[in-house]
Amino acid sequence: MNQITKQSPHLLVFGPGFTAYAFMQRVLAESWQVSATWRREEVQAELKQRGIGPLAFDGTESLPDDITHVLVSIAPRPEGDPALARFSKALKALPNLKWIGYLSSTNVYGNHDGAWVDEGSETKPSLERGKRRLLAEQAWTALGEETAASVHIFRLAGIYGPGKNAIRSVMDGKSRRVIKPGQVFGRIHREDIASALWLAAQSSLTSEVFNLADDLPSPPQDVIAYAADLLGVEAPPEVPIEDANLSPMGRSFYEENKRVSNQKAKDLLGWEPNWPDYKTALPKLLKQEKGA
Repeated sequence: MNQITKQSPHLLVFGPGFTAYAFMQRVLAESWQVSATWRREEVQAELKQRGIGPLAFDGTESLPDDITHVLVSIAPRPEGDPALARFSKALKALPNLKWIGYLSSTNVYGNHDGAWVDEGSETKPSLERGKRRLLAEQAWTALGEETAASVHIFRLAGIYGPGKNAIRSVMDGKSRRVIKPGQVFGRIHREDIASALWLAAQSSLTSEVFNLADDLPSPPQDVIAYAADLLGVEAPPEVPIEDANLSPMGRSFYEENKRVSNQKAKDLLGWEPNWPDYKTALPKLLKQEKGA
């Protein structure tokens, strides 16, 4: 069993991308030490510039012994989770590891025809990437049991934030209003993900699963129309999904339909999203994007 010392926390991030970056900023502001993996030389340089210790993802470097927290933000591949493939042995050997956060997806629930799902709902992913996510959740949970670290699984709705949102899409002329009757999507701002991770990483909760989604799952065309209205421009025309010429990846997002409850995160973590729905979020993002 790992022995936890009274050292200052050291976070290791597998996959320091758009979502994980907000959490890294949060813990750096709290004087945590942060390390993160890299594959490309430019990422290594950027990590150093931000005061983050770079760690090659090829598995040639040993993990620092003082790591206490791990965040996994890498999508699994058909052959399995790449971080586990390279680092499971090293993770099991860490003497002070106490928390693992795994960023999963709400696509593990599959299609529920627009009904509400929570963490106790049936997981029946129809998409291959959802099936891989579910297997990865199980694998990381198993590793936590071997190391006595708490594993918190975060099933994320559609992620947005600075530079990746409906306002930006309309401004760039890339938005579309694809119509599939009854279809809704949940969303989650990356800052709200970071705040939930912060609460979880400091908690005494044992292994848990949390949905992170907004309070108002909505048809995607409504979000685009609202963004256009805020910008004072005409919304793009509605296009039936049959005529939308979507790529296979784009069409796959419409194959599963559900409303995702975030109540467990609110109850157990005391989490409250600062961006609870698109009607609250988009006016804030308008100011950010206009100022960019």
